[in-house]
Amino acid sequence: GGWPGAGAAGAAAAPGPRAAAAEAAAAAGATATGACGGGPADRTGRGEAAAAAAQNTETRGRRDSGEPANAARQAAENGQRERGRRWGRAGQGRAGRGSGGAAWDSQLRGADASPRLRFSRLESKEREPEDESVGAEDAGPPEGSPEEAPGPSAHALVLGGFGRSRTPKVQPFLPVWLAQPSCVGKNVTEGQVPIEDIPEVHPDLQKKLHAQGISSYFPVQAAVIPALLESTACGFLVSRGGYRPSDLCVSAPTGSGKTLAFVIPVVQALLHRAVCQVRALVVLPTKELAQQVSKVFNVYTDATPLRVALVTGQKSLAKEQESLVQKTPHGFRCLADIVVATPGRLVDHVDQTPGFSLQHLRFLIIDEADRMIDSMHQSWLPRVMAAAFPGEGTKGPLALLQRTQLQAVTAASISCPQMPLQKLLFSATLTQNPEKLQQLGLYQPRLFSTGSAPGGPRDPDVDEDRDSGGKYTFPAGLTHHYIPCSLRLKPLVILHLILEMNFSRVLCFTNSRENSHRLFLLVQAFGGVTVAEFSSRYGPGQRKTILKQFEQGKIQLLISTDATARGIDVQGVQLVLNYDAPQYLRTYVHRVGRTARAGKSGQAFTLLLKVQERRFLRMLEEGGVPGLERHDTPSELLQPLVPRYEAALSQLERAVKEERRQKEA
Repeated sequence: GGWPGAGAAGAAAAPGPRAAAAEAAAAAGATATGACGGGPADRTGRGEAAAAAAQNTETRGRRDSGEPANAARQAAENGQRERGRRWGRAGQGRAGRGSGGAAWDSQLRGADASPRLRFSRLESKEREPEDESVGAEDAGPPEGSPEEAPGPSAHALVLGGFGRSRTPKVQPFLPVWLAQPSCVGKNVTEGQVPIEDIPEVHPDLQKKLHAQGISSYFPVQAAVIPALLESTACGFLVSRGGYRPSDLCVSAPTGSGKTLAFVIPVVQALLHRAVCQVRALVVLPTKELAQQVSKVFNVYTDATPLRVALVTGQKSLAKEQESLVQKTPHGFRCLADIVVATPGRLVDHVDQTPGFSLQHLRFLIIDEADRMIDSMHQSWLPRVMAAAFPGEGTKGPLALLQRTQLQAVTAASISCPQMPLQKLLFSATLTQNPEKLQQLGLYQPRLFSTGSAPGGPRDPDVDEDRDSGGKYTFPAGLTHHYIPCSLRLKPLVILHLILEMNFSRVLCFTNSRENSHRLFLLVQAFGGVTVAEFSSRYGPGQRKTILKQFEQGKIQLLISTDATARGIDVQGVQLVLNYDAPQYLRTYVHRVGRTARAGKSGQAFTLLLKVQERRFLRMLEEGGVPGLERHDTPSELLQPLVPRYEAALSQLERAVKEERRQKEA
C-alpha cells in the first residue's frame, strides 16, 4: 500500500530526469497493483515492471540531458527490494494456509495474464519514445532544416580560440591639466616667433639674444616665456593679483630650446632685485648638464648684478661654500642669486654650509624631471622644501615676513601675502603618471606639451604625441635606422659605418662602462679613427676636457655610456650609434636626441642581434618613431677590414690582460 505514495514523493523531490524516473517507477507499481489483488508472482511482475520502467527512463534521461540518472537507478533498486519483501510475505502465507495453497496458485495463474498483458503494454508505451527517437536519428534531419554539426553537448565547456591578440590597455582617468595640455608645435623649424613679437622680454635680454645669433624663438620658448613673465608682472616678491602662480610642466623634444625657456624669464624677474639672496635654484641629474646650464645663465647675467653659483662636487665643499656665502661681523652674506646644483651636493650644502638659506627661494627649476623623480629616494626635494619654508613659530624681528607652506587655500591663509615658490619642470620624456607627479607637490599645475590636443585617454607613464600616434616626440630632422648583425661583427660594423660615412663627430653609446672601454681599446688598436672614451672611469675635469675636444672636432668618435645621453648639447653631432641597443624607449629618446638639435638634421643607427630585433622594433613602433629603416651591411663590404680587425682583436686581448695584471698588483 505504501509503494505508489513513496514513488510520488520521490518524483516531487527529484528534479529533471530523476523526477521522471521516479514517476515511471511509481506508475509501474500503481498499474500492477490495480490490476491484481496481489499474489507473489503478480508482485514479482510488478517489481520487474518498476525496475524496467526505471531503467528505460534512466536511459532516456541520459540521452536527453546528459545528466546521470541516479534517481532512476534508485527507483530500480527500490523495486527489487519491494519484490523481495513481498516474496517473503507470500511464502509465510502459503505455509499458514496449507491445502489452500493449490487454490491460491490456480487463482494466481488465472489472474496472471491480465497484469502481464498490461505490463507489456506499459513497457511498450515506455519504450515507444525511445524507438521513435532512434528511428528519427536513422532517418536523418527533416527536409529544409539545418543539420546539426556533431560536437559536444550544450552543457560541455568548449575550449579554443587561442589566436594571438593584443590585449587592450586599461586607460586611466587623468587630471584635467594632464588630459588637456597647452599644445605647442613640435617642429622647431616651423612656427618660430621673432624676438620682437614678444615685447614682454626686457630690451637688454633681446640684445643679448641677438648677440648670440638668435633672431626668433622656438615654439616651446614662445609659449613658456610669456606664461612665466605673466606670473612675475608685479615683481617676483608677489605674484599677479597676490595669488600664488601655477606650477609649470614642459614636455618637448630634445633640442627644442627648453633651457632658454626658463633662463630668460628667471633672469628678467630677478634683474631689479635689491638684496642678494638665493632666488632661483636649478636642480639637474648630472654634473655635465649642470655645467652646461650654468654657462647659459652666465651668458645672460653678464653685465648685470646677478650672480650664478655652480655646486656639483667638482670642487671641494669649502671652495663651493666660498661662492655661496661670506662670513661678516654681522653674520653671513649671500653671494649667489641663482644656484645650479646636482641633488646630492645640494643636500650637502643645506646640511653643512652655515648661512646658506633657501627661505627667499622664488623659482625651483627641475630639469630632466623624469630622471629627477626617479631619484626621489635621495629625499632631496623634502630637504629643499623644509629649507624654503621654515617651521612655524619663528621668533625675531623678521618673523612677520617669514612665509609658511600652506596646506589649503582659504580666505585666512591668503590674507597675509607672502613670496610664492613656483616649480618649473622640463623634460623630453615627462611622465604622465599622477602618482609620480604627486611627489613633487605641484600647485594647480599647467602642462605645455608638443603635438595636438588629446582626443581621449592616454597612458599615464608617457607623453603621447597625437600626430604620430606614439608616446614621445622626436626631432623632425632625425632619421632612424637599424642594422641586423651578429655579436662577433658588431665592432666591425661600427668601423665600417664611421669610415664609409666619414662624419666629423660621431657619438656611440654602450650599456656599460666595460663595453665602452673595450670598444675604445679596439677602435684605437684598429687605427684610422680619432677616438675617445667618456665614462665614469675619468674624473669631472677629464670629462670636461674630452667634451670640449669633441665639440672642437679634435675627436671624431666619442664612445660613451648614458652619462652624455641626458641634455648634453654638443654642437655638430651628425651621427648617433647605439652599439648596445637601449632597453627602454626613454633611453633611446635621450640618446638619439644628441643629434638633429635646434632644427638641424641627423642620423641614428642601432645595432641589433637577432634575439633583440622583434622587441626593439615593437618598442619603437609603440613610441611613434617615424620612418624606421633597415640598413643591411653585406659581408663583401666588411671583408677588406677583416685582417686589420683580427690584428686589433689580438692587441685588445693583450691590453685587457695587462690591465688585469695591473689591478691585481
